[in-house]
Amino acid sequence: MADFTRQDLSGARFERVDLIGAEFRSVDLTGVRFRGVLLRDATLRGMEMRDVEIDAELVNVTVNGVDIGPLVEAELDRRHPDRAKMRPTDPAGFREAWDVVERLWDGTVRRARAFDPALLHESVNGEWSFTETLRHLVFATESWILRGILGDPSPWHELSLPWDGMPDTPGVPRDRAARPSLDEVLELRRDRMASMREVVDDLTEEQLAGDTKPVDGPGWPPAGRSFPVRECLLTVLNEEWEHRLYAERDLTALESSGRESSGTGRSVAP
Repeated sequence: MADFTRQDLSGARFERVDLIGAEFRSVDLTGVRFRGVLLRDATLRGMEMRDVEIDAELVNVTVNGVDIGPLVEAELDRRHPDRAKMRPTDPAGFREAWDVVERLWDGTVRRARAFDPALLHESVNGEWSFTETLRHLVFATESWILRGILGDPSPWHELSLPWDGMPDTPGVPRDRAARPSLDEVLELRRDRMASMREVVDDLTEEQLAGDTKPVDGPGWPPAGRSFPVRECLLTVLNEEWEHRLYAERDLTALESSGRESSGTGRSVAP
C-alpha cells in the first residue's frame, strides 16, 4: 500500500487509478477537479466546502444529517417544469417526453446557429464541444435504440462518439479529431432521432413492460444480455435532457467571451 505523508502532489494527474479504501487526512484539495469518479460508501467528516460546484447523481447523499437528493430533485423540477416529463410511466408519456426533447433541442440548435462555426468545436472548461455533444447523443441513440431495442449489433456511424471512459471496442468509433460541420452532424442526428420517434410512436404497454433480446458482437450495451425496454428509453431521455443543459451552459460561457456571433442566425431543426 502506497503511503503519501507530507508529500507535495500539487498538479498531479490521476487517471484510471484505483483508490478503493484510500484515506485522506489533512489534505488540501483546493482547485481539484473530479470527472467520471465513483464516490460510493464514502464518509467525509470535518470538511470545509466553499465555492464548490457538484454535478452528480445523488442517491442517499447526506449532508449535515439531511438527505439532499430529494431536495435537489425537487428544485430542479421547479426550475425546469418539463423535467418531470422525462420520467414517463406509460407509452403516451414517452411520446410526450420525446415531443419535449425535440422542441427543446430545436431551440438550442437555433441558438447555436448564431455562433461562429469554429466555436462549436471548442471545448469549454474541458467538456465536450457542442458538436461533440451532438455526436455523443447519436451514439446513445444507436446504442440503446438501434442496438438495444431494435437489435442491430453494429449500428454506429463513423462520427458516433462514446463517453470518454468507455474502453476502446472493436467496431465502435471514437474519432475525437473529427471536425464535421454542424449540418453534417445534424443530418445524422435527425436520422437517429427519427428512430427514437418511430419506437415511441409504436410503443405499446406490452412492449414497455418487456425486455430487449440479447445481441451478438462487441459494443454497448454489452452483448448477450437483455435489458428492460423501459430502462433503455429512459436512458435516452436522460441523455437528451442532461446534455442539452450542458450544451446551453457552454453556449452561455462562449457568449460571455464575446466571440459567439457569426451573423447567420438560421433556424434549422435538429
